[in-house]
Amino acid sequence: MENPPHVDTKPAAGMEPQTAAGKVLWHFTMSLDGFVAGPGHGMDWMTGFSFRPGLVEEYAGTTGAVLGGRDGWDAFPDAGGIYGGAWQGAVFVLTHHPEDAPSAEGVTFLSCDVAEAVRIALKAADGKNVEVFSPTIGRQLLERGLIDEIDLHIAPVLLGDGIRLFDNPGGAPLRLELLDGGDRTATVNVRYRPAASDPSQSVR
Repeated sequence: MENPPHVDTKPAAGMEPQTAAGKVLWHFTMSLDGFVAGPGHGMDWMTGFSFRPGLVEEYAGTTGAVLGGRDGWDAFPDAGGIYGGAWQGAVFVLTHHPEDAPSAEGVTFLSCDVAEAVRIALKAADGKNVEVFSPTIGRQLLERGLIDEIDLHIAPVLLGDGIRLFDNPGGAPLRLELLDGGDRTATVNVRYRPAASDPSQSVR
């Protein structure tokens, strides 16, 4: 299951600390072009990035349960590795074929409707947040109005291929509100330049 690596640096502006309030969070580190994993759920691209101090501990402390999909679990079947091992709790994996899922400590394989899966996870979270680590499940929950927040950490990289956060060909645009205390319709402005393969060769 994909989540931010345990790397700390100066804080990013505009995002208040997460709180444990029984929310359903769709939470990912995402490339600038909208991918949350590479082809085959590859995560080898998620190196060399920095996150604000305390970010991992913040989410580990406010999360009560995790809900993911079978493809992501099969690619990374390690419940103990969530947030670099900083988090322990109930993990639920939604699958159409639980009968062939290998047993794993702390992991419950569910075969039910996504709304029922969230209900089960929220009960297990016991007042803390449920984090959704699946693009497919997240999209289905959005369609049903069951996502409270989308928490994204946008990494300075263009992947060009892989697993998109929101893949809905032919569907209508879904408008969001920015939760930073300001104008909720504001665009987010970023400015990048291509990084040199060898940092010593970087030009101004």
